[in-house]
Amino acid sequence: MKHIIFGGDGFVGRHLAERLVNDGEEVLVADIAKSDLAHYARARFVHCDVTKAEDVFAVEIGADDMVYNMAAKMLSPLQIRAKRWEFFWPVNYYGAENIMKATAKAGANRMVQFTTDMIYGHTIQSPQTEDHPAKPLGEYGKSKWATEQLAVEWRKQGMNISIFRPRLIIGPGRLGILEKLFKLIDANLPVPMIGSGKNPYQFISVFDCAEAAYLAWKGGVPNAEYNLGSDNPPSVKKLLGDLIVHAGSKSFLLPTPAFAVKATLAAFDAINLPIMDPEQYLIADEMCIRETGKLKRELGWKAQYNDGAMLIAAYDEYRAKKAGQTFATPTAVPAE
Repeated sequence: MKHIIFGGDGFVGRHLAERLVNDGEEVLVADIAKSDLAHYARARFVHCDVTKAEDVFAVEIGADDMVYNMAAKMLSPLQIRAKRWEFFWPVNYYGAENIMKATAKAGANRMVQFTTDMIYGHTIQSPQTEDHPAKPLGEYGKSKWATEQLAVEWRKQGMNISIFRPRLIIGPGRLGILEKLFKLIDANLPVPMIGSGKNPYQFISVFDCAEAAYLAWKGGVPNAEYNLGSDNPPSVKKLLGDLIVHAGSKSFLLPTPAFAVKATLAAFDAINLPIMDPEQYLIADEMCIRETGKLKRELGWKAQYNDGAMLIAAYDEYRAKKAGQTFATPTAVPAE
């Protein structure tokens, strides 16, 4: 038996691969790109573009193998409205469809599929459990929600598919939209918040994501959906305020009327000059807390990193890279 990780050289995939290799497991990384795999040298690599069925079906899948789909197009970099469908859907939906078909054809029936918490759309109840209504606000969330519906159909045909819905994933090697924030702080400029900043903001560590996928395998790959998020997320105001203090910056937080900011951002988006993705700013002032009790109860998972420590670590990595220094991966900091 081996573990096949599609998108295994990506952000979450490489940490999962390392976790499995360190546990003595045989790992096959299937990805369109290959970076330095020295830190999990016992993993094999095969080139695979998940949007091409011939590539996916050429991957060596055995009937007893465990399959993970970590291949995805994320919200960063920004896409103009006309390009969003063709950016997200080929990998997020059709790539997942290719993987599910290839897995079933090989006689394998165990798979972990990552989607996103963006399937929920606007907050109807908080905290959000996995049965929160799904009404995604853009093509990214829609492509992931369609993938979940596809997984449900394959479950009916005998596949076991565990689905994970992560909050904004943070960790070494990925900055995304946070880079804009860090530049403001380094320049001692005001940091605008959408709304008052009293609402909480929740991240999830890439290490905690990898551990969840690992535990799904260990737990028999339940046919279930699981939220992934940190414990006890602080308010946006505290999260950003603590970061400014840590950075020694003269920046200050600037509350704004949420409706006016959203209208302005929507206007820029309408003329194909997006400043922020609608799926992010439309819920920026809402109580977006993803409840993770189900994952804790069923798979014994626990968040090991808190939001403030993760954001500060991301900032320190950003500064280290600017200075041409090596960034030391932080150890786990239990949630408060």
